[in-house]
Amino acid sequence: FLTVYSLSGSRGCRSLSRPLGRRQGMPWTGRQERTLIAVKPDGVQRRLVGQIIQRFEQRGFKLVGLKMVQASHGILSEHYGELRTKPFFQSLLTYMSSGPVVVMVWEGHNVVQASRKMVGQTNPAEAPAGTIRGDFSVHVSRNVVHASDSQEGAQKEIQLWFPAKDLLDWDCCDQIYTIEV
Repeated sequence: FLTVYSLSGSRGCRSLSRPLGRRQGMPWTGRQERTLIAVKPDGVQRRLVGQIIQRFEQRGFKLVGLKMVQASHGILSEHYGELRTKPFFQSLLTYMSSGPVVVMVWEGHNVVQASRKMVGQTNPAEAPAGTIRGDFSVHVSRNVVHASDSQEGAQKEIQLWFPAKDLLDWDCCDQIYTIEV
């Protein structure tokens, strides 16, 4: 197929032709994944949201959902359900509900695994420089960001935080260059 993109004034990039078999307005059905990334209260308070978004955009991932919320203990208990028996569970809920959280859904080729590498180890002392936690986190209990750990986990988390109507299927003008066909 041949896809040509053009800059069109204030409308930005627009597709002049589409891949064969793809109708105008239909979402790309290539090997794309979605993952949930959440900037935790310490990241929001320290005004790191923009820098975190920039890292995902620079990797070629596409933002398809975004919201800022004051998370309730209910949604957090469901989100972190597998940690319910851990001794730090209650303090995790208190911390995560202590301020706003920015929750995002990113789409792209191999985005779940790639985002885990971008985020770095849970313990920032073990996270390499260049990762989000390695660069911005100060303590394991204040590690700035959450990233889904698997495709199945991402699907569950996305459904928990976002109704389907709040996720956008849209074509990014550089999509042809940032996905593997």
